[in-house]
Amino acid sequence: MTGLRQPDQDAILPAADAARMRQVLVTCSQLLSWAEANCGPQFAAAAQDAAEAAGFSRAPGALAYEVNLAIGTLDFADAARNAR
Repeated sequence: MTGLRQPDQDAILPAADAARMRQVLVTCSQLLSWAEANCGPQFAAAAQDAAEAAGFSRAPGALAYEVNLAIGTLDFADAARNAR
């Protein structure tokens, strides 16, 4: 058996790694909001293409939605428990 998790298994991260990941996601969310407000329709088209390439909806705001959903998932995830 390998040490890799299966797709249906939760990933367990040290708290510092989860906090860093959350900060990166927050920065992505802020960047997406800024770009949407300041870069016009070319950015919107590029964001839709990126969302589609990642397997998300092409709906306006889909990429930002997925980033914010990931932040929420980290914020409300249960703490890892020792299985002993």
